[in-house]
Amino acid sequence: MPEKKAEKTSALQMMTKVVMIILGGFIAAYGLEAVLIPNNVSDGGVTGLSIVGSTVFGLPLGALIAILNIPFIFLGYKQIGRTFAILSVVGIAALSLGTIFMHKVPTIIEGDTLLITVVGGIILGLGMGIALRNGGALDGIDMLAVLLSRKLPFSTSDLILFLNAFVFIIVSFVFGLKGAILSAIAYFIASKVIVIVEEGLSGSKSFRIITSNPDEMVEVIRNRLGRSATLNTVEGAYSNQTFKEINCIINRLEERKMKEIIREIDPKAFVAIYEVVEVKGGNFAKRDVH
Repeated sequence: MPEKKAEKTSALQMMTKVVMIILGGFIAAYGLEAVLIPNNVSDGGVTGLSIVGSTVFGLPLGALIAILNIPFIFLGYKQIGRTFAILSVVGIAALSLGTIFMHKVPTIIEGDTLLITVVGGIILGLGMGIALRNGGALDGIDMLAVLLSRKLPFSTSDLILFLNAFVFIIVSFVFGLKGAILSAIAYFIASKVIVIVEEGLSGSKSFRIITSNPDEMVEVIRNRLGRSATLNTVEGAYSNQTFKEINCIINRLEERKMKEIIREIDPKAFVAIYEVVEVKGGNFAKRDVH
């Protein structure tokens, strides 16, 4: 019986992911067809190349998106796994069909270039972020960047930037320099929205603090922020002194209060702050002390 329940839960979770990825694909398609493409603004990656190909050769955008992403889906299958590849097929199919179904939708913004790039980037990023958050992808260029980063002395982010710079150069030949610049701005906005959708508006940060008053610091953090912390014993490589290092994960909105506490207890404390992509388990859900 527990096994059947687990299978049912797993199937429900997969169905939820599929539905959300399809929703993400249609949202992204709406951003393209109702805002960006009618105003000669493109996207980055494979979608950007598809838009260029559709404009130059008069081919259906949805068909080009599907065809050009095939080799990247294969890369995703090889490099990341079968489930990711299947969910990406769902997302790319939804984006392709969405652009076909929404090809005649009314353009919601015209003329105002700033508003076009902002609104188009937000809608596009929202759709792509929903797909990524649920384990799929709407564009294959990131998969290529991951593969190249393993063979070249460059990071994945550097390669994504380089590949998209190449895409926007191609875009400039079709939509002009202005269109390429607006496309790059819209892509930048979309990338930021993707991060917000994946991580949430608040996000989390990890603080590593080495202080001469660790016990007092932990007590104040617990009382004022309602956060627990861990203590690790560390040794200075130069001084050979032993210190207690505080590790504490907080909500991004609590960062200012945390810094105030550190400044108040020990202005000379060594502090390192890290972005945290995801937090699970433990006692992260704090009591409300604000």
